[in-house]
Amino acid sequence: MAAGLDPEKSVIYIQSDLPETAELYLLLNMNAYLGELERVTSFKEKVRKQPDNVNAGLLTYPTLMAADVIIHRAKKVPVGKDQEQNLEMMRTFARRFNRMYKVDFFPIPTAFNFGEELVKVPGLDGTGKMGKSEGAGNAIFLNDEEKVIRKKVMRAVTDAGPTEMNQQKPEPIQNLFTLMSIVSDKETYDYFDSLYNTCKIRYGDFKKKLADDIIAFTAPIKERIKELSSDNQYLAKVVNSGAEKARASAAPTLKEVREIIGFKRF
Repeated sequence: MAAGLDPEKSVIYIQSDLPETAELYLLLNMNAYLGELERVTSFKEKVRKQPDNVNAGLLTYPTLMAADVIIHRAKKVPVGKDQEQNLEMMRTFARRFNRMYKVDFFPIPTAFNFGEELVKVPGLDGTGKMGKSEGAGNAIFLNDEEKVIRKKVMRAVTDAGPTEMNQQKPEPIQNLFTLMSIVSDKETYDYFDSLYNTCKIRYGDFKKKLADDIIAFTAPIKERIKELSSDNQYLAKVVNSGAEKARASAAPTLKEVREIIGFKRF
Protein backbone atom coordinates (compact mmCIF):
# COMPACT_ATOMS: atom_id res chain seq x y z
CA MET A 1 0.00 0.00 0.00
CA ALA A 2 2.85 2.35 0.73
CA ALA A 3 4.09 1.81 -2.81
CA GLY A 4 0.72 2.76 -4.26
CA LEU A 5 -1.68 -0.20 -4.20
CA ASP A 6 -5.20 0.98 -3.38
CA PRO A 7 -7.15 -1.55 -1.26
CA GLU A 8 -10.35 -0.20 -2.83
CA LYS A 9 -9.09 -1.39 -6.22
CA SER A 10 -6.73 -4.23 -5.27
CA VAL A 11 -7.69 -7.15 -3.05
CA ILE A 12 -5.01 -7.31 -0.35
CA TYR A 13 -5.14 -10.29 1.99
CA ILE A 14 -2.94 -12.56 4.09
CA GLN A 15 -2.33 -15.89 2.37
CA SER A 16 -3.08 -17.98 5.47
CA ASP A 17 -6.49 -16.29 5.76
CA LEU A 18 -7.56 -18.15 2.63
CA PRO A 19 -7.64 -21.90 3.43
CA GLU A 20 -9.01 -22.57 -0.06
CA THR A 21 -5.50 -21.92 -1.37
CA ALA A 22 -4.06 -24.68 0.82
CA GLU A 23 -6.65 -27.16 -0.46
CA LEU A 24 -6.01 -26.35 -4.12
CA TYR A 25 -2.28 -26.59 -3.39
CA LEU A 26 -2.86 -30.14 -2.09
CA LEU A 27 -4.93 -31.12 -5.13
CA LEU A 28 -2.38 -29.73 -7.58
CA ASN A 29 0.41 -31.57 -5.77
CA MET A 30 -1.31 -34.88 -6.53
CA ASN A 31 -0.34 -34.33 -10.17
CA ALA A 32 2.98 -32.53 -9.73
CA TYR A 33 5.96 -34.72 -10.51
CA LEU A 34 9.14 -35.05 -8.49
CA GLY A 35 11.44 -34.64 -11.49
CA GLU A 36 9.92 -31.36 -12.67
CA LEU A 37 9.94 -29.89 -9.16
CA GLU A 38 13.56 -30.86 -8.59
CA ARG A 39 14.59 -29.11 -11.81
CA VAL A 40 13.34 -25.70 -10.63
CA THR A 41 16.35 -23.38 -10.41
CA SER A 42 15.34 -21.75 -7.13
CA PHE A 43 14.96 -25.18 -5.51
CA LYS A 44 18.40 -26.31 -6.68
CA GLU A 45 19.93 -23.08 -5.35
CA LYS A 46 18.28 -23.55 -1.95
CA VAL A 47 19.48 -27.15 -1.78
CA ARG A 48 23.01 -25.97 -2.49
CA LYS A 49 22.87 -23.22 0.14
CA GLN A 50 21.01 -25.12 2.86
CA PRO A 51 21.51 -28.86 2.32
CA ASP A 52 20.41 -29.70 5.87
CA ASN A 53 17.05 -27.98 5.50
CA VAL A 54 15.41 -29.38 2.38
CA ASN A 55 11.73 -29.98 3.08
CA ALA A 56 8.62 -30.79 1.10
CA GLY A 57 7.39 -27.21 1.29
CA LEU A 58 10.56 -26.01 -0.41
CA LEU A 59 10.21 -28.62 -3.13
CA THR A 60 6.55 -27.89 -3.84
CA TYR A 61 6.75 -24.09 -3.58
CA PRO A 62 5.97 -23.67 -7.32
CA THR A 63 2.73 -25.60 -6.77
CA LEU A 64 1.76 -23.22 -3.97
CA MET A 65 2.49 -20.24 -6.21
CA ALA A 66 0.31 -21.80 -8.88
CA ALA A 67 -2.53 -22.31 -6.41
CA ASP A 68 -2.20 -18.69 -5.24
CA VAL A 69 -2.82 -17.42 -8.75
CA ILE A 70 -5.08 -19.86 -10.55
CA ILE A 71 -7.52 -20.11 -7.63
CA HIS A 72 -8.65 -16.67 -8.80
CA ARG A 73 -8.50 -17.85 -12.41
CA ALA A 74 -6.09 -15.02 -13.14
CA LYS A 75 -5.00 -14.35 -16.70
CA LYS A 76 -2.07 -12.00 -16.06
CA VAL A 77 0.57 -12.12 -13.32
CA PRO A 78 2.88 -9.19 -12.43
CA VAL A 79 6.17 -11.00 -11.88
CA GLY A 80 9.87 -10.24 -12.20
CA LYS A 81 12.46 -12.05 -14.25
CA ASP A 82 13.40 -14.26 -11.27
CA GLN A 83 9.88 -15.75 -11.21
CA GLU A 84 9.79 -16.62 -14.90
CA GLN A 85 10.32 -20.34 -14.31
CA ASN A 86 7.72 -20.45 -11.54
CA LEU A 87 5.26 -18.76 -13.88
CA GLU A 88 5.94 -21.43 -16.48
CA MET A 89 5.27 -24.09 -13.84
CA MET A 90 2.02 -22.31 -13.06
CA ARG A 91 1.05 -22.54 -16.71
CA THR A 92 2.01 -26.21 -16.74
CA PHE A 93 -0.23 -27.06 -13.78
CA ALA A 94 -3.18 -25.13 -15.25
CA ARG A 95 -2.79 -26.90 -18.62
CA ARG A 96 -2.35 -30.29 -16.94
CA PHE A 97 -5.55 -29.92 -14.94
CA ASN A 98 -7.50 -28.90 -18.04
CA ARG A 99 -6.04 -31.79 -20.05
CA MET A 100 -6.45 -34.49 -17.40
CA TYR A 101 -10.10 -33.68 -16.75
CA LYS A 102 -10.91 -32.70 -20.34
CA VAL A 103 -12.11 -29.22 -19.43
CA ASP A 104 -11.26 -25.64 -20.35
CA PHE A 105 -11.47 -24.42 -16.77
CA PHE A 106 -8.25 -22.65 -15.78
CA PRO A 107 -7.01 -19.78 -17.97
CA ILE A 108 -3.31 -20.11 -18.85
CA PRO A 109 -1.72 -17.11 -17.08
CA THR A 110 0.85 -14.89 -18.77
CA ALA A 111 3.39 -12.44 -17.37
CA PHE A 112 2.42 -8.79 -17.12
CA ASN A 113 4.61 -5.71 -16.82
CA PHE A 114 4.88 -2.21 -18.20
CA GLY A 115 7.93 -2.79 -20.37
CA GLU A 116 9.19 -5.07 -23.08
CA GLU A 117 10.79 -7.65 -20.79
CA LEU A 118 10.49 -8.88 -17.23
CA VAL A 119 12.32 -6.82 -14.62
CA LYS A 120 15.15 -8.15 -12.48
CA VAL A 121 16.44 -5.98 -9.64
CA PRO A 122 19.97 -7.20 -8.85
CA GLY A 123 21.35 -7.63 -5.35
CA LEU A 124 24.35 -5.97 -3.77
CA ASP A 125 26.41 -9.15 -3.34
CA GLY A 126 27.55 -9.13 -6.96
CA THR A 127 25.34 -11.91 -8.32
CA GLY A 128 21.70 -12.84 -8.61
CA LYS A 129 18.61 -10.97 -7.56
CA MET A 130 17.86 -8.65 -4.68
CA GLY A 131 15.78 -10.53 -2.11
CA LYS A 132 15.29 -10.86 1.61
CA SER A 133 16.11 -14.57 1.54
CA GLU A 134 19.53 -13.87 0.02
CA GLY A 135 20.87 -12.18 3.17
CA ALA A 136 20.33 -8.76 4.76
CA GLY A 137 23.35 -7.20 3.08
CA ASN A 138 22.11 -8.17 -0.36
CA ALA A 139 18.82 -6.30 -0.22
CA ILE A 140 17.74 -2.73 0.40
CA PHE A 141 14.39 -2.62 2.16
CA LEU A 142 11.92 0.15 1.46
CA ASN A 143 11.86 1.17 5.13
CA ASP A 144 15.64 1.07 5.69
CA GLU A 145 17.02 4.17 7.39
CA GLU A 146 19.36 6.42 5.40
CA LYS A 147 22.49 5.33 7.25
CA VAL A 148 21.61 1.67 6.67
CA ILE A 149 21.15 2.24 2.94
CA ARG A 150 24.47 4.09 2.69
CA LYS A 151 26.26 1.33 4.58
CA LYS A 152 24.82 -1.40 2.36
CA VAL A 153 25.59 0.43 -0.88
CA MET A 154 29.14 1.34 0.14
CA ARG A 155 29.76 -2.34 0.95
CA ALA A 156 28.42 -3.54 -2.41
CA VAL A 157 30.79 -5.76 -4.36
CA THR A 158 33.01 -3.99 -6.93
CA ASP A 159 36.36 -4.66 -8.57
CA ALA A 160 39.63 -2.80 -9.15
CA GLY A 161 38.06 -0.79 -11.99
CA PRO A 162 38.13 -0.92 -15.80
CA THR A 163 41.48 -1.36 -17.52
CA GLU A 164 40.33 -0.89 -21.13
CA MET A 165 38.18 1.69 -22.86
CA ASN A 166 34.54 0.60 -23.32
CA GLN A 167 35.15 -2.82 -21.83
CA GLN A 168 32.19 -4.96 -20.87
CA LYS A 169 31.11 -4.49 -17.27
CA PRO A 170 31.48 -7.58 -15.07
CA GLU A 171 28.28 -8.75 -13.37
CA PRO A 172 28.81 -7.01 -9.97
CA ILE A 173 29.42 -3.66 -11.68
CA GLN A 174 26.58 -4.09 -14.17
CA ASN A 175 24.30 -4.86 -11.24
CA LEU A 176 25.09 -1.50 -9.64
CA PHE A 177 24.53 0.30 -12.93
CA THR A 178 21.19 -1.49 -13.27
CA LEU A 179 20.21 -0.19 -9.83
CA MET A 180 21.24 3.29 -10.90
CA SER A 181 19.09 3.00 -14.04
CA ILE A 182 16.10 2.32 -11.75
CA VAL A 183 16.54 5.10 -9.18
CA SER A 184 18.55 7.81 -10.96
CA ASP A 185 17.84 10.10 -13.91
CA LYS A 186 19.32 9.36 -17.32
CA GLU A 187 21.83 12.22 -17.07
CA THR A 188 23.33 10.75 -13.90
CA TYR A 189 23.48 7.27 -15.38
CA ASP A 190 25.11 8.49 -18.58
CA TYR A 191 27.66 10.51 -16.62
CA PHE A 192 28.94 7.54 -14.63
CA ASP A 193 28.65 5.21 -17.62
CA SER A 194 30.93 7.58 -19.55
CA LEU A 195 33.41 7.65 -16.67
CA TYR A 196 33.47 3.85 -16.65
CA ASN A 197 33.95 3.63 -20.41
CA THR A 198 36.90 6.04 -20.24
CA CYS A 199 38.48 4.27 -17.24
CA LYS A 200 37.99 7.36 -15.05
CA ILE A 201 35.31 6.08 -12.69
CA ARG A 202 35.81 6.29 -8.93
CA TYR A 203 33.60 3.69 -7.31
CA GLY A 204 33.41 5.66 -4.07
CA ASP A 205 31.82 8.63 -5.83
CA PHE A 206 29.61 6.32 -7.86
CA LYS A 207 28.31 4.54 -4.77
CA LYS A 208 27.72 7.77 -2.86
CA LYS A 209 25.53 9.08 -5.68
CA LEU A 210 23.75 5.74 -5.98
CA ALA A 211 23.02 5.75 -2.24
CA ASP A 212 21.72 9.33 -2.42
CA ASP A 213 19.35 8.47 -5.24
CA ILE A 214 18.11 5.27 -3.58
CA ILE A 215 17.35 7.28 -0.44
CA ALA A 216 15.46 9.90 -2.45
CA PHE A 217 13.60 7.20 -4.38
CA THR A 218 12.46 5.29 -1.28
CA ALA A 219 11.80 8.28 1.02
CA PRO A 220 8.10 8.79 0.11
CA ILE A 221 7.42 5.07 0.41
CA LYS A 222 9.20 4.86 3.77
CA GLU A 223 7.17 7.81 5.08
CA ARG A 224 3.94 6.13 4.00
CA ILE A 225 5.04 2.86 5.64
CA LYS A 226 5.41 4.72 8.94
CA GLU A 227 1.98 6.28 8.58
CA LEU A 228 0.30 2.97 7.78
CA SER A 229 2.17 1.05 10.47
CA SER A 230 0.82 3.36 13.15
CA ASP A 231 -2.81 2.58 12.24
CA ASN A 232 -3.40 -1.07 13.12
CA GLN A 233 -7.15 -0.60 13.05
CA TYR A 234 -7.01 0.46 9.40
CA LEU A 235 -4.61 -2.36 8.46
CA ALA A 236 -6.89 -4.91 10.14
CA LYS A 237 -9.83 -3.52 8.18
CA VAL A 238 -7.91 -3.82 4.92
CA VAL A 239 -6.80 -7.43 5.39
CA ASN A 240 -10.12 -8.61 6.84
CA SER A 241 -12.05 -7.03 3.99
CA GLY A 242 -9.49 -8.42 1.56
CA ALA A 243 -9.89 -11.93 2.95
CA GLU A 244 -13.67 -11.74 2.42
CA LYS A 245 -13.25 -10.55 -1.17
CA ALA A 246 -10.57 -13.18 -1.87
CA ARG A 247 -12.77 -15.93 -0.47
CA ALA A 248 -15.65 -14.79 -2.66
CA SER A 249 -13.31 -15.31 -5.62
CA ALA A 250 -11.60 -18.51 -4.47
CA ALA A 251 -14.49 -20.52 -2.98
CA PRO A 252 -16.45 -20.93 -6.24
CA THR A 253 -13.24 -21.98 -8.02
CA LEU A 254 -12.51 -24.67 -5.45
CA LYS A 255 -16.13 -25.88 -5.51
CA GLU A 256 -15.93 -26.36 -9.28
CA VAL A 257 -12.52 -28.04 -9.03
CA ARG A 258 -13.95 -30.57 -6.59
CA GLU A 259 -16.87 -31.25 -8.92
CA ILE A 260 -14.58 -31.61 -11.95
CA ILE A 261 -12.29 -34.05 -10.12
CA GLY A 262 -15.30 -36.02 -8.92
CA PHE A 263 -15.55 -35.57 -5.16
CA LYS A 264 -18.91 -36.92 -4.00
CA ARG A 265 -20.80 -35.91 -0.87
CA PHE A 266 -23.00 -38.27 1.11
